[in-house]
Amino acid sequence: QVQLVESGGGLVQAGGSLRLSCAASGRTGSSLTMGWFRQAPGKEREFVALISWSGGRTFSADSVNGRFIISKDDAKNTVYLQMNSLKPEDTAVYYCAADPRIYVPQAGRDSYRYAYWGQGTQVTVSS
Repeated sequence: QVQLVESGGGLVQAGGSLRLSCAASGRTGSSLTMGWFRQAPGKEREFVALISWSGGRTFSADSVNGRFIISKDDAKNTVYLQMNSLKPEDTAVYYCAADPRIYVPQAGRDSYRYAYWGQGTQVTVSS
């Protein structure tokens, strides 16, 4: 089992920045792929970014490329999502996810591949 706890959400004006954190505990390890997803009201959950715990390979959605940066701190077992140049359309609940069986980064875009999920953190961007 892997437990995930997100933090860092809040209300920010358009153009501003936020940093989300996802603290992992339990059966963490180098095989994990950590992903960020988001879900806006009335919409399906969508992929944002992922990072492989071993090697630190990253992959991001086109909609956030150049604005969002995913990173990790091995010592703290924590993954971060630095969100810059935020837009109102970035408003959503952001979820952290993890799974040890994602072997190709592109496969990590699919939410069904992740076995472990955090509770989510709300991000609201005002115009």
